[in-house]
Amino acid sequence: MGLTARIRTRDGWAVSHAVVTVTDTTGTQVLRAEADAEGAVRHTTALAPGAYTVIVTAVGYAPAAAGAIVTASGRAEVGTVTLARQGGNELPPPGPWTIDPAHSSVAAVAQHLGISSVRGRFTDFAGTVEIAPDDVTGSRVEAVIRADSIDTGNGMRDGHLRSPDFLDAERHPRITYRSTRLTAAGPDRWTVHGELGMRGVVRPVDLDLAYLGTGADPWGGTRAAFRATAQLRREDFAMNYNQVLQAGIAAIGTTLRVELDIQAVRGTALPAV
Repeated sequence: MGLTARIRTRDGWAVSHAVVTVTDTTGTQVLRAEADAEGAVRHTTALAPGAYTVIVTAVGYAPAAAGAIVTASGRAEVGTVTLARQGGNELPPPGPWTIDPAHSSVAAVAQHLGISSVRGRFTDFAGTVEIAPDDVTGSRVEAVIRADSIDTGNGMRDGHLRSPDFLDAERHPRITYRSTRLTAAGPDRWTVHGELGMRGVVRPVDLDLAYLGTGADPWGGTRAAFRATAQLRREDFAMNYNQVLQAGIAAIGTTLRVELDIQAVRGTALPAV
């Protein structure tokens, strides 16, 4: 009996202590409950059968509403309600932003043996974002990654990845990305068109970008969060090394999936913390 729901952010994190309010068709409140630390609501009081509106609020997030049908058993399963950070459907404030490496990640995933994935991340990178004041499509992104900072959790594999077979980090220590333009793909989604430089080769690479919202940080600053993905072909950057197994399966996949989780601080410098 009662109502169950899960409250999550757009990137899947639980929103703890969100408040769930249920109203009937007359607008009368019939239930109020608070999500637990895991973002779950499990209210055991039976509700009269019928249609209801579920409103979810949480500090720092935009309210969300969902419909619920209570069955003859007196229970309703709302499922997952997704909350956007306050301002999530708007653009970040215009001006310069600085990527915070301590709260960001740059990862790459490759298929291994045709059956699993190997994940690596770069631990040394920096970048800037410039949000255009009038037309957001004129915004710019620039980033630099140290090629030898690759870390897959295996020293021998990391050494091979830094070698001329792959990143050739000694001759080409920097991986660079510079955007050329943006196009809208939804109210909070964008395609970033740009150029990736790696191993001395520069190729056009598009990022599928989701803007997750803007909020205050504990140090008096403003932060914006983004998630971006891209698909790269190794051969486009002259990384042609591979081993073919007895069954004809390549040891390493021909494509890489790039996954970026970025926090940027408003301004031209990171806070001293």
